[in-house]
Amino acid sequence: MIILGRGIKVKKILCASMMCANFNSLQEEVEALDKANVDIYHIDIMDGNYVPNFGMGLQDFESIKKTTTKKLDVHLMINNPSQHINLFIDKGADIVYIHPDADVHPARTIDLIKVKGAKAGIAINPGIPISAVEPLLNIVDYVLIMTVNPGFAGQMYLSYVDEKILKLGELRRKRDYKFSIMIDGAISPDKIANLSPKGVEGFILGTSSLFGKDKDYSTIINNLRNL
Repeated sequence: MIILGRGIKVKKILCASMMCANFNSLQEEVEALDKANVDIYHIDIMDGNYVPNFGMGLQDFESIKKTTTKKLDVHLMINNPSQHINLFIDKGADIVYIHPDADVHPARTIDLIKVKGAKAGIAINPGIPISAVEPLLNIVDYVLIMTVNPGFAGQMYLSYVDEKILKLGELRRKRDYKFSIMIDGAISPDKIANLSPKGVEGFILGTSSLFGKDKDYSTIINNLRNL
């Protein structure tokens, strides 16, 4: 548990970045992560245009959804995400992130996500300032700050993004916005320990803290919660 500036205790939201999982045994991976009590499965969808890579697909999403009752979020790193909102929510997505700079009418797309019954989030790339998305902050449930340039796993954490995280937290306090702050990209245990007290609730966990380690997932997740 952490204590934010308003004196409210908030549990860390630990999300498994499934792009980093072992796809040779995806069902077993999900079962082990369920046992470890991760909070959310994070599914990266890429189109090879908005980002220079292709990520997970609809079949991967469906396979994970069949194996767990936990929440799934979809991070749409694609152009014109509004064209695919219905597809993923109808398949069971609980949270949908869009990149506002990839959408002609992001506010309308956020409204569509909510009308369909899912939670709406926006993702902010390292080079995009908070001011560029400020008009949307009052209508979203989550703000996902990218701490690497999106598209590939295994990148280095961009430390200059910390200033943006602090600014977002300050803005949320001043205006009493209700969104949760999430971060994604090279999230190590040290980053979780340092940023939790500064108002970050959610962490997307990849190879820097969860996958490819010697310890089992239950031990890792328990250690991260106790940081």
